[in-house]
Amino acid sequence: MMNARRKIVVFGGTGLIGGKTVALLRAAGHDVVAASPNTGVDTLTGAGVVEALTGADAVVDVTNSPSFEEAAVRRFFEVSGRNIVAGETLARVRHHVALSIVGTDRMPDNAYFQAKMLQEDVVRASATPYSIVRATQFYEFLPAIADLGTTGGVLRVAGGLFQPIAADDVAAVLAETVQAEPHGGIIEIAGPARAPFDDFMRRYLQLAGDARQVVRDPEARYFGGRVTEFSLVPLSNARQGRIGLDTWIERQRTTH
Repeated sequence: MMNARRKIVVFGGTGLIGGKTVALLRAAGHDVVAASPNTGVDTLTGAGVVEALTGADAVVDVTNSPSFEEAAVRRFFEVSGRNIVAGETLARVRHHVALSIVGTDRMPDNAYFQAKMLQEDVVRASATPYSIVRATQFYEFLPAIADLGTTGGVLRVAGGLFQPIAADDVAAVLAETVQAEPHGGIIEIAGPARAPFDDFMRRYLQLAGDARQVVRDPEARYFGGRVTEFSLVPLSNARQGRIGLDTWIERQRTTH
């Protein structure tokens, strides 16, 4: 059941997912605070966190570490998470929604995924009722994935399954979730199509008009992590986004 007008704080509210989530919640009639370093709220140092949470009913945490170096990213998600939940306790926030990643518990050699697990642990240990939304990779990051995996004009990716999702679909689920009662567990979301990683990237490059060759390489890593068949996709009962890759590519062409 959706609730009446409430104050909702979106930490990371000026970023890719945060900005879309803020817009949806404001359109639904809520009093929304887009909290980020750009607006004077720094969850890593704690500056402005308590002030932003004053009078808040619910929180969406879509913050991201400015550094992906192993120690830095672990510190960010653990310390940032603790600062947020401490502020929530003072403000008596009734619902915390955290955005995480599908497969965080299945890729132990991916430092970013392990840092997100720390963040999830902080949320579970807090006194605030919560919902954790785990999403697969966003379409919006496919260009970066392609560039990072390319050497000499050839993109090498592992052959595990891949099921990315549009940022618009992620924001829609976050907005819906924070307006509902706390789930008390994990909600997984993924895109509408699943395929081997190399097939998906080959299709993406073709649609984008990119002539790079794609090669399946079982030794290729995903941000440092070894990819098995189900490392990056939901194992069961995931919600699916509505926006397919073809539609997303076409929207990129018309909006840029």
